[in-house]
Amino acid sequence: MTNLSVNLNKIALLRNARNAGIPSVVDAARVCIEAGAQGITVHPRPDGRHIRYSDVYEIADLLKNYPGIDFNIEGNPFPDFLEMVRMLKPHQCTLVPDAPEAFTSDHGWNLEEDAEGLRPIIEELRQRGIRVALFMDGDSAQWPQARALGADRVELYTEPYARAFERDDFQRTLTRFASAAGAAQAAGLGVNAGHDLNLNNLGPFCRIAGILEVSIGHALISDAFQIGLRNAVGAYLRVLAASS
Repeated sequence: MTNLSVNLNKIALLRNARNAGIPSVVDAARVCIEAGAQGITVHPRPDGRHIRYSDVYEIADLLKNYPGIDFNIEGNPFPDFLEMVRMLKPHQCTLVPDAPEAFTSDHGWNLEEDAEGLRPIIEELRQRGIRVALFMDGDSAQWPQARALGADRVELYTEPYARAFERDDFQRTLTRFASAAGAAQAAGLGVNAGHDLNLNNLGPFCRIAGILEVSIGHALISDAFQIGLRNAVGAYLRVLAASS
């Protein structure tokens, strides 16, 4: 079965709207783990708009109690980011070429342009025992180059598939992603996937052979509100009834 790594960025975004420390990112990580998630993902950005570097350290401390849980730190390898990764030594570091001002990740690496900058970073992280994944577009053909740079895995950027699924015109796009996954695997890379995967489109995508891990945040957290909202309202009503 494909592993699920829960991205906690949107928990932090809600927390950051107030100064009360709730919801707790660490508590959310614990809930996800105890619910059966195999991994936790965080994507800190330089502006601290959601996950902050302090959160990453606190989650790393929590995960010492869960040695079987995969910790994935993703982001653009700016100096501060790399220093944190060196300190924490997560199981996986996913390198993503998002600019600091980017609203969200919206494209993968172009290894014709980015290879030489990535090479020493990948080499260092792997020497430290950290699995390295590169965020890549599904229409890329640069899988041999990614492997030659030393990457262990690629993460397929799946928003184009998600948009095609919304249009109910996704079979050709899904076929392209399946071909990309097969080509990456043939080059010796493990294949992860992420971005805008949700309860509706996840099943068809993960029928692609050999998808090792999906990283899901926005849709999962949004679903958690919908699935849990009735229970939360009920809990508050029970407190009110008991106090009457």
